[in-house]
Amino acid sequence: MGARRARGGIAVSEQFVLGLHEVDEMQVAVVGGKGAHLGALSRVDGIRVPAGFCVTTDAFRRVVAEAPTIDDRLDRLSRLDPDDREAIRTLSAEIRRTVEGIAIPGDLAAAITSALARLGEQAAYAVRSSATAEDLPTASFAGQQDTYLNIVGPAAILRHVSRCWASLFTERAVTYRQRNGIDHRTVHMAVVVQRMLFPQAAGILFTADPVTGNRKVATVDAGFGLGEALVSGLVNPDVFKVRDGEVVAKAIAAKQRSVHALPEGGTQEQAIDPQRQEQPALTDAQVVRLVQLGRRIEAHFGCPQDIEWCLVDDGFQIVQSRPITTLFPIPESGDGENHVYLSVGHQQMMTDAMKPLGLSFWQMTTPAPMAVAGGRLFVDVTQRLASPASRAGLLELVGKSDPLTGDALRTVLERDGFIRPLPDEGPPGPLIRRAQAPIETDPAIVTELIGQSEASVAASERDIRTKSAEALLDFIRADIQELRRLLFDPRSYQVFMSAMEATWWLNEQLEAWLGEKNAADTLTQSVPHNVTSEMGLALLDVADVIRPHSDVVAFLQHVEDEGFLDELPKLAGGQEARDAIEAWLDQYGMRCVGEIDITRPRWSERPSTLVPMILGNIRNFEPGAGERRFEQGRQEAGKKEQELLERLRAMPDGEGKAEETKRMIDRVRTFIGYREYPKYGMISRYFVYKRALLEEAERLVQAHVLREREDIFYLSFQELHDVVRTNRVDDQLIGRRKDAFRSYQALTPPRVLTSDGEGIAGAYRRDDLPAGALVGLPVSAGTVEGRARVILDMAQADLEPGDILVTATTDPSWTPLFVAVAGLVTEVGGLMTHGAVIAREYGLPAVVGVADATRLILDGQRIRVHGTDGYVEILR
Repeated sequence: MGARRARGGIAVSEQFVLGLHEVDEMQVAVVGGKGAHLGALSRVDGIRVPAGFCVTTDAFRRVVAEAPTIDDRLDRLSRLDPDDREAIRTLSAEIRRTVEGIAIPGDLAAAITSALARLGEQAAYAVRSSATAEDLPTASFAGQQDTYLNIVGPAAILRHVSRCWASLFTERAVTYRQRNGIDHRTVHMAVVVQRMLFPQAAGILFTADPVTGNRKVATVDAGFGLGEALVSGLVNPDVFKVRDGEVVAKAIAAKQRSVHALPEGGTQEQAIDPQRQEQPALTDAQVVRLVQLGRRIEAHFGCPQDIEWCLVDDGFQIVQSRPITTLFPIPESGDGENHVYLSVGHQQMMTDAMKPLGLSFWQMTTPAPMAVAGGRLFVDVTQRLASPASRAGLLELVGKSDPLTGDALRTVLERDGFIRPLPDEGPPGPLIRRAQAPIETDPAIVTELIGQSEASVAASERDIRTKSAEALLDFIRADIQELRRLLFDPRSYQVFMSAMEATWWLNEQLEAWLGEKNAADTLTQSVPHNVTSEMGLALLDVADVIRPHSDVVAFLQHVEDEGFLDELPKLAGGQEARDAIEAWLDQYGMRCVGEIDITRPRWSERPSTLVPMILGNIRNFEPGAGERRFEQGRQEAGKKEQELLERLRAMPDGEGKAEETKRMIDRVRTFIGYREYPKYGMISRYFVYKRALLEEAERLVQAHVLREREDIFYLSFQELHDVVRTNRVDDQLIGRRKDAFRSYQALTPPRVLTSDGEGIAGAYRRDDLPAGALVGLPVSAGTVEGRARVILDMAQADLEPGDILVTATTDPSWTPLFVAVAGLVTEVGGLMTHGAVIAREYGLPAVVGVADATRLILDGQRIRVHGTDGYVEILR
């Protein structure tokens, strides 16, 4: 049903109406996500869908073409900040009013009323929006556009079709698209018109548990009457959980109200008879039958589904099905066995999604095989947990570093039958090796290791300059073997592992002997060779150079782009400022937030990122603060050492204890600073590779192979090698990867993930805390009280002395902020991760692994951080 119209002399066929039986999931562009899914559902054996039709996107485009002013308004809309709610509200309301005010052309109205006549003109209908960017694997758009129930009569149907078109521009839909990077012009609206159902019960079926992610557990929400009562939050639903064809849990709610259709059209809330309120809306048998239908639908679409259902005369009808977009993906194993995966990001303090090139570089660098899911890396620890020989060591090491991860692994082990025990022989290699033979406490070893790394990076930088095309990719692949040799040099490993083990020894023995908790925290302040803590202090020195030059300071307060370094020499003192910043970048500019992902922009690429930190240092510190800070920490460590040794000598057999403790302190202070160096060397080398690859990408852009340089970030290393070799690229693949990456960014990776899709967070099992305290892992001793600054983006940091930094994760790039704060709280972290190491070196009380800290602690609240005992109190 449509028309032929002449456009520019060319006859174009338009289809304004299609029956549901005529469409399937391949026709999203024609009937939108909802319409396409309903059409597909109507073809699935055993699935009943209410009869109906779709008003296509051709009809929408035809109507919108009647109002040329919409184009200009869409341009203005696309330029708005997603957070400018008032401007979005005003402009989107203008567009909606315009669309609703357009008279539906006669031929289009005739096509719709003709379809109605065949189904029954005076029957009641549900009129539902169905956008082309809706119910997609990467963006569900659930609830973003409008649905109208129990609409009766052709005139009313036409009016509500117009309202559905206009609902493409509701404030919430516009904001959703802006935040998901979806161009308003690329999205069109179809409308689904279906026979209205009058159900006894209705609700939602999730074919995977939406809370835990477990794909083997289905969840059914059910209430009396129309499903609108549940969707709108009018009542709490009955909740059933089903596994392996059996209801394994249920909670029956007191359902006081329901929504029902009125004979004359529209809907109305009704009170439920008190005797029925606590009766289940479905029997267990009905719930199991519904889940069986859901599994058929899931199998058809190939992924877990969020399904809206109605119970009519003891039969289920499906009124909507869309992918569940909030589930974390499962690594592919292909063997059908149970698996347990450990998050790499939680160990590396980078839980953000990584682009494909970043993932493949990390996989090429690490010795442990790593699975990819949701843009993150995971290590399969199933065999290590199954073997008694490796299980205890893994649990001890992981639990010591991050108790939440350790507890999550124990939770999995407690589940009967999930992991099949292996015989106690031939365990896999250790996940993290222990230091082998003792190593002499000799500072020259560290100096030598650093010298070897620096020389190797310099050689890589020199040799890569002559390489291009395939030779460049081959060079990088070979050079990564040299990087691996340095990273996993047994002597390098011995240095920092022996320091970590000495730290653990000190904490355990000094608490046992003296009752001194976390003594090593003070002893590790201001150690030599810590390239990360030196980086933060060096930025204080940059502030010292700039502080005397008021014109430069004023200029930096208005920096907006990356060209500011070239402008500095025009100002009095500007050349000195530029030299100081560039010297710092020469040493540390390869670093950035999320630096393990080679695709992330480095400080050298975006030096403006440093400006707020430099200005903060100028404002908050006096000249010479860097040197004073280091010296103060060194003296505090020395004083603590003398105090501990004196207390030990005063004990029975104290001389021996003091002598052994002195050896361990010397070992820690000599070697622990090197803990940060191997990663610094790796990131330095990654930046060498990245600059060369971007030059190659520019060649591919000039040759019209790539559209933009950064497209290489969405290819694996091998795929990029193939593109360089063939001078051909799959643009659609890159487009899909970009869409997938955007969806992955919205996901939160679990510490532990099972092959069932269940994310396990773990818990602290402590009962020795004050009421209301937030528990975490103590990583740097001391207690501090101050104003919480909840910061998720380092570029937005505005800190004052005495503030306590509260954030999700910190990697080495956050170190320049540490010099300005009095304490640290993070959601992710471990005893030996970078934030913990630097907090100890700077003498900052710190608690890490505090679940939901950035949500539970409000910016500006006064808090107390107990870095010795591992908890945070919210004071006011």
